[in-house]
Amino acid sequence: MKKILTIALVAHDRRKADMVEWAVFNYDFLSRHRLVCTGTTGKLIAAAYRKSGVRADITCMNSGPLGGDAEIAALVVRKKIDLAIFLIDDLSAQPHEADIMMLLRQCRIHNTPIACNRYSADLMLTSPLWDDECYAPTTPQYVEFHRGS
Repeated sequence: MKKILTIALVAHDRRKADMVEWAVFNYDFLSRHRLVCTGTTGKLIAAAYRKSGVRADITCMNSGPLGGDAEIAALVVRKKIDLAIFLIDDLSAQPHEADIMMLLRQCRIHNTPIACNRYSADLMLTSPLWDDECYAPTTPQYVEFHRGS
């Protein structure tokens, strides 16, 4: 890949081990890009990379419950995130559910690809569209749909 992406990595507590394992598995790709992570997720990935001798550009925001999800959502709104990977714990209630929904909503509104499981994350990482100079994502249209008569 020629283009350097800014990739957001977020994982709930019970998904952090999965995220770290995924990030280590994909270190060859991820280490060539800028990573923006919520606090604990970023620290865990950085530690795993150091242990493996991998260097990476990782910026840590606050932890999710302390506003990290909102900080990343703000970057999405400002078009500073190219791709988000958010491994959500769908089996546990989250005290900051509103921030989670806001991040997901902002990714949808601003047409930022977001993967919520490892399979979709792998598919997004390997998409040839990242380097296709002829491809440009369309801007979402929020207009009333009128059926033809």
